[in-house]
Amino acid sequence: MNNKKLTIGILTGGGDVPGLNPAIRAITLRAIREGYEVIGIKNGWKGVISIDRSKPLEDQEYCIPLKEITVNRIGRTGGTFLHSSRTKATKVAQRHLPDHLKHLYKDEYNDLTDEAVANLKHVGIDYLIPIGGDDTLSYAVRLHKEGIKVIGIPKTMDGDVPGTEYCIGFSTCITRTIELTHALRTCAGSHERFLVLEVFGRNAGFSALLPTIGGAADRCVIPEYSINTEHLTALMVEDRINNPSNYSVVLVSEGATYDGQDIIYSDAETDAFGHKKLGGIGEQIGKELKKHSPKFNGGREINIINQKLGYLVRSGQPDALDSIIPTTYGNMALDLIKKGESGHMVCVKNGKFDYVSIEAVKKDTKGESIKKVNVAKFYDTNRYRPIFQNIIGDPMMFLTTDFT
Repeated sequence: MNNKKLTIGILTGGGDVPGLNPAIRAITLRAIREGYEVIGIKNGWKGVISIDRSKPLEDQEYCIPLKEITVNRIGRTGGTFLHSSRTKATKVAQRHLPDHLKHLYKDEYNDLTDEAVANLKHVGIDYLIPIGGDDTLSYAVRLHKEGIKVIGIPKTMDGDVPGTEYCIGFSTCITRTIELTHALRTCAGSHERFLVLEVFGRNAGFSALLPTIGGAADRCVIPEYSINTEHLTALMVEDRINNPSNYSVVLVSEGATYDGQDIIYSDAETDAFGHKKLGGIGEQIGKELKKHSPKFNGGREINIINQKLGYLVRSGQPDALDSIIPTTYGNMALDLIKKGESGHMVCVKNGKFDYVSIEAVKKDTKGESIKKVNVAKFYDTNRYRPIFQNIIGDPMMFLTTDFT
């Protein structure tokens, strides 16, 4: 038992995934056992910048003291009971400023990092454990540089946080995608159609590649390689002919492109991190497949079943991996805190549990994740499907990355 009772803060940022609540539960139970106090900060970085320093901890809207009874049952559930937001604390729009700060900041966009640092100190946070993707954790890097003690936990169903071979939510996403695709096969087979399924994956195609490896689809289209739709149609017709039920399946990442076209957005509006909302690529590729199909099908058009899986793959309770790994990550974070370490992110590295510098969460010049599918090694650009060659010694889920 420590002589000094430290206070640990937990927050979740970005999109929800199954596995967040098991991580929160694990951190809380272990921290209490070690003699620490735990505060849950609601709504991610929005909650941090919204703390009102004129009020004591017990009157803070965005702070919840966490106890065993609070978290014991949530570990079986999906989503995040601390709630989330896509808040970029370095660029907060005037209209999104907390009410008590509107008289202090007059610019169109404002960097509230000084407020965030002061707020965390005001409520007595000694260590902060943010759970999130590269957007959430990139701000954790900033706070680390400002002197806040941070231990990050990687989360994203896209699997593309740099510095780790596993992110919370990825396994459940893949499991759901395989299940839903197999369920939709009955419709495709009944009508002898092409089944085109759009899945998440803005910059990286892991969430389309892995289900295809698992047998969910005949072909997959990923953001890392722009495909030719006429060639894809020829392949899909070939798959359809070879299928006794006369249908074929393709998984399309939401950030994929084709025939030299740009990425398709559902509208021009962006989130706080500048990301436009993606959507519609599956439908567009479906139209192209239908248009080209007579050329490869004796002059007869093949109809399409188009389905955007969307939030179905990130909803519901976590699968086995997303129950076990978040619990492990939470305990790893406490191990590091007990040692007095900070500025790290827990991870899986070379197939083993480990940790790296939080600064491993890097982005490219466009502000996007640098972790992507290794096309040359894992994706056949002629057959539009995974490559299964010379994989002995590779990471179990093909989520390779460079570690710093």
